[in-house]
Amino acid sequence: MKVKTGRSIGFSLAALLIASTLSACTNSSPTGTSATATASAGTQTAAAGATKEHRTLTVEVFDRGKPGQPDLNDNFWTKYINDNFGKQFNATVKFVSVPRAQEVDKLNVLMASGQAPDITFTYNQGVVYNYVQQGGLAELDSVLKQYGPTLTKYLGDDVLKYGKFNGKQYSVPGKRTVLASSNTFIRKDWLDKLGLPVPTTPEQFYDTMVAFKEKNPGNVSGVIPYGYSLQPLNPGLSFIPEAFKPSNLTVEQFATLQPQSIWLANWSMPGFDKAVGYVNKMYNAGLISPNFATDKDGKLLDADISNGKVGAFQTNWDGPYRTAPGTYTNLVKNVPGAQLVPIDPWQNDAGKHPKNGYSPNGMYIIIPKTSKNVDLAIQYLNWMSDPKVTLFLQNGQEGVDYNMVNGVPKQTGTTNSGDKMMTVANNLDYDILSNGIELGDQKKNDAAISTGYPGYEKDAENALKVSMVDYYAGYFYSIPNAADAKNNAALKNLSAQMLAKLIVAKPAEVEGLYKSLVQQYMDQGGKAVEDEFIKNYKAQNGK
Repeated sequence: MKVKTGRSIGFSLAALLIASTLSACTNSSPTGTSATATASAGTQTAAAGATKEHRTLTVEVFDRGKPGQPDLNDNFWTKYINDNFGKQFNATVKFVSVPRAQEVDKLNVLMASGQAPDITFTYNQGVVYNYVQQGGLAELDSVLKQYGPTLTKYLGDDVLKYGKFNGKQYSVPGKRTVLASSNTFIRKDWLDKLGLPVPTTPEQFYDTMVAFKEKNPGNVSGVIPYGYSLQPLNPGLSFIPEAFKPSNLTVEQFATLQPQSIWLANWSMPGFDKAVGYVNKMYNAGLISPNFATDKDGKLLDADISNGKVGAFQTNWDGPYRTAPGTYTNLVKNVPGAQLVPIDPWQNDAGKHPKNGYSPNGMYIIIPKTSKNVDLAIQYLNWMSDPKVTLFLQNGQEGVDYNMVNGVPKQTGTTNSGDKMMTVANNLDYDILSNGIELGDQKKNDAAISTGYPGYEKDAENALKVSMVDYYAGYFYSIPNAADAKNNAALKNLSAQMLAKLIVAKPAEVEGLYKSLVQQYMDQGGKAVEDEFIKNYKAQNGK
Protein backbone atom coordinates (compact mmCIF):
# COMPACT_ATOMS: atom_id res chain seq x y z
CA MET A 1 0.00 0.00 0.00
CA LYS A 2 1.29 3.39 -0.82
CA VAL A 3 1.13 6.37 1.47
CA LYS A 4 2.42 9.87 1.30
CA THR A 5 4.63 10.89 4.14
CA GLY A 6 6.19 14.08 5.28
CA ARG A 7 9.35 14.31 7.35
CA SER A 8 11.07 17.17 9.03
CA ILE A 9 14.02 18.19 6.92
CA GLY A 10 16.77 20.24 8.49
CA PHE A 11 19.29 21.95 6.31
CA SER A 12 21.09 25.26 6.29
CA LEU A 13 19.43 28.05 4.34
CA ALA A 14 22.87 29.48 3.72
CA ALA A 15 23.97 26.20 2.18
CA LEU A 16 20.91 26.14 -0.02
CA LEU A 17 21.66 29.56 -1.37
CA ILE A 18 25.26 28.84 -2.29
CA ALA A 19 25.26 28.87 -6.06
CA SER A 20 26.72 25.58 -7.13
CA THR A 21 26.08 23.29 -10.06
CA LEU A 22 27.19 19.83 -11.04
CA SER A 23 30.14 19.57 -13.39
CA ALA A 24 29.15 20.26 -16.96
CA CYS A 25 29.11 17.42 -19.40
CA THR A 26 30.03 18.62 -22.87
CA ASN A 27 30.14 15.35 -24.75
CA SER A 28 28.70 15.44 -28.23
CA SER A 29 25.04 14.44 -28.51
CA PRO A 30 24.53 10.67 -28.42
CA THR A 31 23.65 8.94 -31.61
CA GLY A 32 22.12 5.64 -32.55
CA THR A 33 18.47 6.31 -31.70
CA SER A 34 16.29 4.93 -34.46
CA ALA A 35 13.31 7.15 -33.74
CA THR A 36 14.24 10.45 -35.33
CA ALA A 37 10.72 10.97 -36.59
CA THR A 38 9.87 12.92 -33.46
CA ALA A 39 12.96 15.10 -33.52
CA SER A 40 10.84 18.18 -34.08
CA ALA A 41 8.45 17.37 -31.21
CA GLY A 42 7.53 20.27 -28.94
CA THR A 43 5.86 23.55 -29.50
CA GLN A 44 8.98 25.65 -29.81
CA THR A 45 11.39 25.54 -32.72
CA ALA A 46 15.09 25.07 -32.18
CA ALA A 47 15.70 28.64 -33.27
CA ALA A 48 13.29 29.98 -30.68
CA GLY A 49 14.29 27.69 -27.84
CA ALA A 50 18.04 27.32 -28.18
CA THR A 51 20.74 29.66 -26.93
CA LYS A 52 24.09 30.40 -28.51
CA GLU A 53 25.92 28.97 -25.52
CA HIS A 54 25.78 25.20 -25.20
CA ARG A 55 24.43 24.24 -21.78
CA THR A 56 24.19 21.11 -19.69
CA LEU A 57 20.83 20.37 -18.04
CA THR A 58 21.04 17.96 -15.10
CA VAL A 59 17.98 15.81 -14.42
CA GLU A 60 17.35 13.39 -11.57
CA VAL A 61 16.51 9.76 -12.37
CA PHE A 62 15.56 7.06 -9.87
CA ASP A 63 17.92 4.11 -9.55
CA ARG A 64 15.64 1.22 -8.62
CA GLY A 65 18.42 -1.34 -8.57
CA LYS A 66 16.64 -3.54 -11.07
CA PRO A 67 18.82 -6.51 -12.11
CA GLY A 68 20.24 -6.05 -15.59
CA GLN A 69 19.28 -2.39 -15.85
CA PRO A 70 21.29 -0.34 -18.36
CA ASP A 71 23.47 2.68 -17.59
CA LEU A 72 20.85 5.19 -16.41
CA ASN A 73 22.73 8.07 -18.04
CA ASP A 74 23.53 6.32 -21.32
CA ASN A 75 20.84 4.14 -22.87
CA PHE A 76 18.20 4.06 -25.59
CA TRP A 77 15.98 6.60 -23.79
CA THR A 78 18.68 9.09 -22.85
CA LYS A 79 19.99 9.02 -26.42
CA TYR A 80 16.51 9.76 -27.73
CA ILE A 81 16.22 12.70 -25.34
CA ASN A 82 19.58 14.14 -26.32
CA ASP A 83 19.09 13.47 -30.04
CA ASN A 84 15.81 15.36 -29.91
CA PHE A 85 15.55 17.87 -27.10
CA GLY A 86 19.31 18.27 -26.80
CA LYS A 87 19.96 19.13 -30.43
CA GLN A 88 16.88 21.32 -30.67
CA PHE A 89 17.86 23.42 -27.65
CA ASN A 90 21.66 23.29 -27.98
CA ALA A 91 21.97 21.37 -24.74
CA THR A 92 23.20 18.12 -23.25
CA VAL A 93 20.88 16.41 -20.80
CA LYS A 94 22.84 14.65 -18.08
CA PHE A 95 21.00 12.27 -15.76
CA VAL A 96 21.92 12.05 -12.08
CA SER A 97 20.84 8.76 -10.50
CA VAL A 98 19.43 8.71 -6.98
CA PRO A 99 18.57 5.44 -5.16
CA ARG A 100 14.78 5.16 -5.01
CA ALA A 101 14.76 3.81 -1.46
CA GLN A 102 16.96 6.66 -0.22
CA GLU A 103 15.66 9.46 -2.43
CA VAL A 104 14.61 11.85 0.33
CA ASP A 105 17.85 11.50 2.31
CA LYS A 106 19.96 11.84 -0.84
CA LEU A 107 17.92 14.80 -2.05
CA ASN A 108 18.39 16.60 1.26
CA VAL A 109 22.16 16.22 1.00
CA LEU A 110 22.19 17.47 -2.59
CA MET A 111 19.98 20.43 -1.77
CA ALA A 112 21.96 21.40 1.33
CA SER A 113 25.23 21.35 -0.60
CA GLY A 114 23.86 23.22 -3.61
CA GLN A 115 24.53 20.20 -5.82
CA ALA A 116 20.95 19.17 -6.62
CA PRO A 117 20.18 18.58 -10.33
CA ASP A 118 18.42 21.36 -12.26
CA ILE A 119 15.33 19.13 -12.40
CA THR A 120 14.70 17.27 -9.17
CA PHE A 121 11.62 15.51 -7.85
CA THR A 122 10.02 13.72 -4.94
CA TYR A 123 6.64 12.18 -4.09
CA ASN A 124 6.88 13.65 -0.59
CA GLN A 125 4.86 16.84 -0.19
CA GLY A 126 6.29 17.46 3.26
CA VAL A 127 9.79 17.63 1.81
CA VAL A 128 8.69 20.25 -0.73
CA TYR A 129 6.99 22.20 2.08
CA ASN A 130 10.28 22.39 3.92
CA TYR A 131 12.25 23.48 0.86
CA VAL A 132 9.73 26.26 0.25
CA GLN A 133 9.96 27.42 3.85
CA GLN A 134 13.76 27.44 3.67
CA GLY A 135 13.75 29.46 0.43
CA GLY A 136 15.53 26.74 -1.50
CA LEU A 137 13.34 26.53 -4.62
CA ALA A 138 13.07 28.67 -7.73
CA GLU A 139 9.77 30.49 -8.18
CA LEU A 140 8.24 29.34 -11.48
CA ASP A 141 5.24 31.56 -12.28
CA SER A 142 6.93 33.85 -14.81
CA VAL A 143 9.13 31.19 -16.42
CA LEU A 144 6.14 28.88 -16.89
CA LYS A 145 4.26 31.67 -18.60
CA GLN A 146 7.16 32.38 -20.94
CA TYR A 147 8.49 28.90 -21.69
CA GLY A 148 5.74 26.42 -20.75
CA PRO A 149 2.59 26.93 -22.88
CA THR A 150 2.20 23.26 -23.83
CA LEU A 151 3.13 22.18 -20.32
CA THR A 152 0.56 24.39 -18.59
CA LYS A 153 -2.14 23.31 -21.03
CA TYR A 154 -1.37 19.62 -20.47
CA LEU A 155 -1.45 19.86 -16.67
CA GLY A 156 -4.23 22.43 -16.32
CA ASP A 157 -5.07 24.39 -13.19
CA ASP A 158 -6.44 21.32 -11.37
CA VAL A 159 -2.98 19.73 -11.36
CA LEU A 160 -0.80 22.83 -11.29
CA LYS A 161 -2.41 24.04 -8.07
CA TYR A 162 -0.70 21.19 -6.20
CA GLY A 163 2.61 22.87 -6.95
CA LYS A 164 1.58 26.20 -5.42
CA PHE A 165 2.63 27.15 -1.93
CA ASN A 166 1.64 30.44 -0.33
CA GLY A 167 0.08 31.40 -3.64
CA LYS A 168 3.23 30.97 -5.72
CA GLN A 169 4.27 28.18 -8.11
CA TYR A 170 7.29 26.37 -6.68
CA SER A 171 6.73 22.96 -8.22
CA VAL A 172 5.52 21.43 -11.47
CA PRO A 173 3.40 18.46 -10.39
CA GLY A 174 3.39 15.38 -12.55
CA LYS A 175 -0.04 14.25 -13.73
CA ARG A 176 -1.39 11.08 -12.14
CA THR A 177 -3.52 9.15 -14.63
CA VAL A 178 -4.74 6.49 -12.17
CA LEU A 179 -6.37 7.98 -9.07
CA ALA A 180 -7.50 4.70 -7.51
CA SER A 181 -5.80 3.68 -4.28
CA SER A 182 -7.24 0.49 -2.84
CA ASN A 183 -9.77 -2.33 -2.99
CA THR A 184 -11.22 -4.97 -0.72
CA PHE A 185 -10.85 -8.47 -2.19
CA ILE A 186 -12.70 -11.65 -1.23
CA ARG A 187 -12.48 -15.34 -2.08
CA LYS A 188 -15.43 -15.70 -4.46
CA ASP A 189 -15.01 -19.47 -4.51
CA TRP A 190 -15.56 -19.51 -0.73
CA LEU A 191 -18.74 -17.48 -1.10
CA ASP A 192 -20.00 -19.83 -3.79
CA LYS A 193 -19.18 -22.90 -1.73
CA LEU A 194 -21.24 -21.54 1.18
CA GLY A 195 -23.98 -20.13 -1.03
CA LEU A 196 -23.39 -16.61 0.26
CA PRO A 197 -23.91 -13.36 -1.66
CA VAL A 198 -21.20 -10.72 -2.06
CA PRO A 199 -21.36 -8.55 1.10
CA THR A 200 -22.34 -4.92 0.45
CA THR A 201 -22.46 -3.49 4.01
CA PRO A 202 -20.18 -3.68 7.07
CA GLU A 203 -22.75 -5.86 8.83
CA GLN A 204 -22.90 -8.33 5.94
CA PHE A 205 -19.11 -8.34 5.72
CA TYR A 206 -18.80 -9.20 9.42
CA ASP A 207 -21.36 -12.02 9.14
CA THR A 208 -19.50 -13.37 6.10
CA MET A 209 -16.23 -13.41 8.04
CA VAL A 210 -17.95 -15.34 10.85
CA ALA A 211 -19.18 -17.88 8.30
CA PHE A 212 -15.66 -18.21 6.87
CA LYS A 213 -14.31 -18.98 10.33
CA GLU A 214 -17.01 -21.39 11.44
CA LYS A 215 -17.38 -23.32 8.18
CA ASN A 216 -13.82 -22.98 6.83
CA PRO A 217 -14.81 -23.40 3.16
CA GLY A 218 -11.15 -23.62 2.14
CA ASN A 219 -10.58 -26.53 4.53
CA VAL A 220 -7.28 -25.03 5.64
CA SER A 221 -5.39 -25.14 8.90
CA GLY A 222 -5.42 -21.77 10.64
CA VAL A 223 -8.09 -20.10 8.51
CA ILE A 224 -7.95 -16.28 8.57
CA PRO A 225 -11.29 -14.76 7.53
CA TYR A 226 -9.92 -11.20 7.24
CA GLY A 227 -6.23 -10.71 6.51
CA TYR A 228 -4.74 -7.59 8.07
CA SER A 229 -1.25 -6.21 8.55
CA LEU A 230 -0.49 -3.13 10.62
CA GLN A 231 2.52 -1.58 8.94
CA PRO A 232 4.31 1.35 10.64
CA LEU A 233 4.25 3.43 7.46
CA ASN A 234 0.57 2.61 7.01
CA PRO A 235 -1.03 2.91 10.46
CA GLY A 236 -4.64 2.87 9.36
CA LEU A 237 -7.69 0.72 8.77
CA SER A 238 -7.93 1.21 5.00
CA PHE A 239 -11.51 1.97 3.90
CA ILE A 240 -13.29 0.62 6.99
CA PRO A 241 -13.58 4.10 8.65
CA GLU A 242 -15.46 5.38 5.59
CA ALA A 243 -18.45 3.29 6.61
CA PHE A 244 -18.62 4.88 10.07
CA LYS A 245 -17.83 8.49 9.19
CA PRO A 246 -20.97 10.69 9.10
CA SER A 247 -21.85 11.63 5.55
CA ASN A 248 -23.04 15.11 6.55
CA LEU A 249 -19.66 16.50 7.57
CA THR A 250 -19.16 20.06 6.38
CA VAL A 251 -16.32 20.85 3.99
CA GLU A 252 -14.54 22.70 6.79
CA GLN A 253 -14.88 19.81 9.22
CA PHE A 254 -13.63 17.36 6.63
CA ALA A 255 -10.73 19.55 5.48
CA THR A 256 -9.41 20.39 8.91
CA LEU A 257 -9.85 16.95 10.43
CA GLN A 258 -8.82 14.83 7.47
CA PRO A 259 -6.48 16.76 5.20
CA GLN A 260 -4.39 13.67 4.54
CA SER A 261 -5.14 10.24 3.17
CA ILE A 262 -7.60 7.82 4.80
CA TRP A 263 -4.64 5.48 5.15
CA LEU A 264 -3.58 7.53 8.13
CA ALA A 265 -5.31 7.17 11.47
CA ASN A 266 -7.66 10.14 11.83
CA TRP A 267 -8.14 10.23 15.56
CA SER A 268 -10.32 13.36 15.58
CA MET A 269 -12.57 12.27 12.74
CA PRO A 270 -16.15 11.56 13.91
CA GLY A 271 -16.84 7.85 13.60
CA PHE A 272 -13.21 6.72 13.66
CA ASP A 273 -13.71 5.34 17.17
CA LYS A 274 -16.56 3.18 15.85
CA ALA A 275 -14.32 1.86 13.07
CA VAL A 276 -11.71 0.93 15.65
CA GLY A 277 -14.42 -0.80 17.71
CA TYR A 278 -15.52 -2.74 14.61
CA VAL A 279 -12.02 -4.10 14.02
CA ASN A 280 -11.60 -4.82 17.74
CA LYS A 281 -14.79 -6.88 17.61
CA MET A 282 -13.43 -8.83 14.65
CA TYR A 283 -10.16 -9.49 16.44
CA ASN A 284 -11.83 -10.71 19.61
CA ALA A 285 -14.02 -13.00 17.51
CA GLY A 286 -10.91 -14.52 15.94
CA LEU A 287 -11.66 -13.11 12.50
CA ILE A 288 -8.44 -11.25 11.65
CA SER A 289 -4.77 -12.18 11.32
CA PRO A 290 -3.54 -13.07 14.82
CA ASN A 291 -0.05 -11.69 14.11
CA PHE A 292 -1.18 -8.46 12.42
CA ALA A 293 0.85 -6.20 14.74
CA THR A 294 4.19 -7.95 14.13
CA ASP A 295 3.78 -8.30 10.37
CA LYS A 296 5.73 -5.07 9.81
CA ASP A 297 6.23 -5.41 6.04
CA GLY A 298 3.09 -7.35 5.13
CA LYS A 299 5.05 -10.36 3.89
CA LEU A 300 3.31 -12.73 6.29
CA LEU A 301 -0.07 -11.56 5.00
CA ASP A 302 1.07 -12.07 1.39
CA ALA A 303 2.15 -15.61 2.27
CA ASP A 304 -1.16 -16.37 4.01
CA ILE A 305 -3.11 -15.13 0.97
CA SER A 306 -0.91 -17.11 -1.41
CA ASN A 307 -1.34 -20.27 0.67
CA GLY A 308 -5.13 -20.03 0.61
CA LYS A 309 -5.67 -19.19 4.29
CA VAL A 310 -7.25 -15.74 3.86
CA GLY A 311 -10.89 -15.10 2.97
CA ALA A 312 -10.75 -11.32 2.45
CA PHE A 313 -8.24 -8.49 2.65
CA GLN A 314 -7.57 -4.91 1.54
CA THR A 315 -4.62 -3.81 -0.54
CA ASN A 316 -3.70 -1.67 -3.56
CA TRP A 317 -6.49 -1.61 -6.13
CA ASP A 318 -4.39 -3.88 -8.37
CA GLY A 319 -2.45 -5.68 -5.63
CA PRO A 320 -3.35 -9.32 -6.42
CA TYR A 321 -2.54 -8.93 -10.12
CA ARG A 322 0.94 -7.51 -9.68
CA THR A 323 3.88 -9.73 -10.51
CA ALA A 324 5.47 -8.82 -7.18
CA PRO A 325 4.61 -10.37 -4.79
CA GLY A 326 2.34 -12.28 -7.21
CA THR A 327 -0.28 -13.25 -4.64
CA TYR A 328 -3.02 -14.23 -7.09
CA THR A 329 -0.69 -16.26 -9.30
CA ASN A 330 0.71 -18.05 -6.26
CA LEU A 331 -2.77 -18.60 -4.82
CA VAL A 332 -4.08 -20.26 -7.97
CA LYS A 333 -0.95 -22.39 -8.15
CA ASN A 334 -1.41 -23.53 -4.54
CA VAL A 335 -5.21 -23.74 -4.63
CA PRO A 336 -6.55 -24.59 -8.11
CA GLY A 337 -9.95 -22.98 -8.64
CA ALA A 338 -9.37 -20.18 -6.14
CA GLN A 339 -10.95 -16.91 -7.24
CA LEU A 340 -10.43 -13.36 -5.93
CA VAL A 341 -12.85 -10.53 -6.75
CA PRO A 342 -13.01 -6.89 -5.59
CA ILE A 343 -16.00 -5.99 -3.45
CA ASP A 344 -17.42 -2.75 -2.04
CA PRO A 345 -18.86 -3.39 1.45
CA TRP A 346 -17.97 -0.14 3.25
CA GLN A 347 -21.29 1.61 2.83
CA ASN A 348 -21.94 4.75 4.88
CA ASP A 349 -25.16 6.20 6.33
CA ALA A 350 -26.03 7.76 2.94
CA GLY A 351 -25.72 4.49 1.05
CA LYS A 352 -22.45 5.63 -0.57
CA HIS A 353 -19.11 3.85 -0.72
CA PRO A 354 -16.61 6.75 -0.46
CA LYS A 355 -12.99 6.04 -1.28
CA ASN A 356 -10.18 8.45 -0.60
CA GLY A 357 -7.90 8.03 -3.61
CA TYR A 358 -4.84 9.78 -4.89
CA SER A 359 -4.93 13.44 -5.79
CA PRO A 360 -4.51 14.18 -9.53
CA ASN A 361 -0.88 15.14 -9.06
CA GLY A 362 1.94 12.65 -9.18
CA MET A 363 5.45 13.53 -8.15
CA TYR A 364 6.54 17.06 -7.30
CA ILE A 365 9.06 18.30 -9.87
CA ILE A 366 11.17 21.10 -8.44
CA ILE A 367 14.01 23.34 -9.58
CA PRO A 368 16.53 24.39 -6.91
CA LYS A 369 17.16 28.09 -6.47
CA THR A 370 20.83 27.35 -7.13
CA SER A 371 20.04 26.26 -10.71
CA LYS A 372 21.37 28.45 -13.51
CA ASN A 373 19.10 26.69 -16.01
CA VAL A 374 15.58 27.43 -14.75
CA ASP A 375 14.45 28.50 -18.23
CA LEU A 376 15.98 25.42 -19.90
CA ALA A 377 14.42 23.14 -17.27
CA ILE A 378 10.94 24.46 -18.08
CA GLN A 379 11.66 24.17 -21.81
CA TYR A 380 12.59 20.52 -21.20
CA LEU A 381 9.31 19.82 -19.39
CA ASN A 382 7.42 21.74 -22.05
CA TRP A 383 9.03 19.56 -24.74
CA MET A 384 8.18 16.42 -22.78
CA SER A 385 4.49 17.43 -22.59
CA ASP A 386 4.13 17.03 -26.36
CA PRO A 387 1.93 13.93 -26.94
CA LYS A 388 4.42 12.49 -29.47
CA VAL A 389 7.24 12.68 -26.96
CA THR A 390 5.11 11.16 -24.19
CA LEU A 391 4.06 8.29 -26.45
CA PHE A 392 7.66 7.53 -27.37
CA LEU A 393 9.10 7.78 -23.86
CA GLN A 394 6.40 5.49 -22.46
CA ASN A 395 6.36 2.93 -25.26
CA GLY A 396 9.31 3.23 -27.61
CA GLN A 397 9.18 3.03 -31.39
CA GLU A 398 5.94 1.94 -33.03
CA GLY A 399 6.31 -1.23 -35.06
CA VAL A 400 9.41 -2.21 -33.11
CA ASP A 401 8.69 -1.85 -29.40
CA TYR A 402 4.92 -1.78 -29.62
CA ASN A 403 2.00 -2.09 -32.00
CA MET A 404 -1.09 0.06 -31.79
CA VAL A 405 -4.23 -2.06 -31.25
CA ASN A 406 -7.55 -0.20 -31.08
CA GLY A 407 -5.73 2.97 -30.16
CA VAL A 408 -3.80 1.30 -27.34
CA PRO A 409 -0.07 0.43 -27.56
CA LYS A 410 0.66 -3.26 -27.06
CA GLN A 411 4.26 -3.98 -26.10
CA THR A 412 6.31 -6.47 -28.08
CA GLY A 413 8.69 -7.25 -25.21
CA THR A 414 11.74 -5.38 -26.49
CA THR A 415 11.77 -3.01 -23.52
CA ASN A 416 12.24 -5.73 -20.91
CA SER A 417 16.01 -6.10 -21.24
CA GLY A 418 19.18 -4.60 -22.63
CA ASP A 419 19.65 -0.97 -23.62
CA LYS A 420 15.87 -0.43 -23.82
CA MET A 421 14.97 -1.89 -20.43
CA MET A 422 12.32 0.12 -18.59
CA THR A 423 13.04 -0.05 -14.88
CA VAL A 424 9.42 0.81 -14.09
CA ALA A 425 6.13 0.50 -16.00
CA ASN A 426 5.57 3.14 -18.70
CA ASN A 427 9.16 4.36 -18.21
CA LEU A 428 8.01 6.88 -15.62
CA ASP A 429 11.55 7.50 -14.39
CA TYR A 430 12.23 9.33 -17.66
CA ASP A 431 8.71 10.49 -18.53
CA ILE A 432 8.40 12.30 -15.21
CA LEU A 433 5.38 14.39 -16.21
CA SER A 434 3.02 11.41 -16.40
CA ASN A 435 2.43 9.16 -13.42
CA GLY A 436 0.80 6.33 -15.36
CA ILE A 437 0.10 5.53 -19.01
CA GLU A 438 -0.93 8.67 -20.89
CA LEU A 439 -2.74 8.41 -24.22
CA GLY A 440 -4.65 11.67 -24.05
CA ASP A 441 -7.97 9.98 -23.26
CA GLN A 442 -8.96 8.44 -19.93
CA LYS A 443 -10.88 5.56 -21.50
CA LYS A 444 -7.85 4.65 -23.57
CA ASN A 445 -5.66 5.02 -20.49
CA ASP A 446 -7.88 2.59 -18.57
CA ALA A 447 -7.86 0.11 -21.45
CA ALA A 448 -4.08 0.34 -21.66
CA ILE A 449 -3.69 -0.17 -17.91
CA SER A 450 -5.41 -3.56 -18.00
CA THR A 451 -2.99 -4.82 -20.66
CA GLY A 452 -0.22 -4.46 -18.09
CA TYR A 453 -1.55 -7.47 -16.17
CA PRO A 454 -1.09 -10.46 -18.51
CA GLY A 455 -3.66 -13.13 -17.74
CA TYR A 456 -5.66 -10.78 -15.53
CA GLU A 457 -6.72 -8.12 -18.03
CA LYS A 458 -10.47 -8.39 -17.32
CA ASP A 459 -9.88 -8.67 -13.57
CA ALA A 460 -7.77 -5.53 -13.54
CA GLU A 461 -10.30 -3.63 -15.63
CA ASN A 462 -13.08 -4.56 -13.19
CA ALA A 463 -10.93 -3.79 -10.14
CA LEU A 464 -10.15 -0.32 -11.43
CA LYS A 465 -13.86 0.32 -11.98
CA VAL A 466 -14.76 -0.80 -8.44
CA SER A 467 -11.97 1.24 -6.87
CA MET A 468 -13.25 4.47 -8.42
CA VAL A 469 -16.85 4.23 -7.15
CA ASP A 470 -17.52 7.36 -5.05
CA TYR A 471 -13.87 8.40 -5.34
CA TYR A 472 -12.71 11.63 -3.73
CA ALA A 473 -9.35 13.30 -3.18
CA GLY A 474 -8.23 14.71 0.15
CA TYR A 475 -8.39 18.46 0.74
CA PHE A 476 -5.45 20.34 -0.76
CA TYR A 477 -3.51 22.85 1.29
CA SER A 478 -1.32 25.40 -0.47
CA ILE A 479 -0.02 26.66 2.88
CA PRO A 480 2.73 24.53 4.48
CA ASN A 481 2.00 22.97 7.87
CA ALA A 482 5.22 23.25 9.87
CA ALA A 483 3.80 21.26 12.78
CA ASP A 484 2.94 18.37 10.47
CA ALA A 485 6.40 18.40 8.88
CA LYS A 486 7.94 18.30 12.36
CA ASN A 487 5.70 15.65 13.95
CA ASN A 488 4.52 13.47 11.06
CA ALA A 489 6.96 10.56 11.45
CA ALA A 490 6.62 10.39 15.24
CA LEU A 491 2.82 10.58 15.08
CA LYS A 492 2.65 7.78 12.52
CA ASN A 493 4.72 5.57 14.77
CA LEU A 494 2.50 6.45 17.71
CA SER A 495 -0.63 5.78 15.64
CA ALA A 496 0.58 2.28 14.85
CA GLN A 497 1.15 1.57 18.53
CA MET A 498 -2.26 2.97 19.45
CA LEU A 499 -4.11 0.89 16.88
CA ALA A 500 -2.32 -2.27 17.96
CA LYS A 501 -3.33 -1.70 21.60
CA LEU A 502 -6.93 -0.84 20.73
CA ILE A 503 -7.48 -3.76 18.38
CA VAL A 504 -6.30 -6.39 20.89
CA ALA A 505 -7.98 -4.77 23.93
CA LYS A 506 -10.97 -6.35 25.62
CA PRO A 507 -14.18 -4.89 24.10
CA ALA A 508 -15.25 -3.37 27.41
CA GLU A 509 -11.97 -1.48 27.67
CA VAL A 510 -11.88 0.03 24.16
CA GLU A 511 -13.84 3.22 24.86
CA GLY A 512 -11.78 4.32 27.85
CA LEU A 513 -8.49 3.29 26.26
CA TYR A 514 -9.37 5.15 23.07
CA LYS A 515 -9.91 8.42 24.97
CA SER A 516 -6.68 8.16 26.94
CA LEU A 517 -4.56 7.24 23.91
CA VAL A 518 -6.02 10.02 21.77
CA GLN A 519 -5.21 12.50 24.54
CA GLN A 520 -1.65 11.20 24.51
CA TYR A 521 -1.54 11.60 20.72
CA MET A 522 -2.78 15.18 20.94
CA ASP A 523 -0.29 16.05 23.69
CA GLN A 524 2.61 14.67 21.63
CA GLY A 525 2.01 16.86 18.59
CA GLY A 526 -1.39 15.87 17.22
CA LYS A 527 -3.12 18.97 18.58
CA ALA A 528 -0.45 21.26 17.14
CA VAL A 529 -0.83 19.67 13.71
CA GLU A 530 -4.62 19.87 13.84
CA ASP A 531 -4.61 23.50 15.01
CA GLU A 532 -2.30 24.53 12.19
CA PHE A 533 -4.47 22.79 9.59
CA ILE A 534 -7.48 24.69 10.94
CA LYS A 535 -5.55 27.98 10.88
CA ASN A 536 -4.32 27.32 7.33
CA TYR A 537 -7.79 26.35 6.13
CA LYS A 538 -9.19 29.65 7.39
CA ALA A 539 -6.34 31.64 5.85
CA GLN A 540 -6.68 29.82 2.54
CA ASN A 541 -10.40 30.52 2.42
CA GLY A 542 -10.33 34.08 3.73
CA LYS A 543 -11.98 33.28 7.06
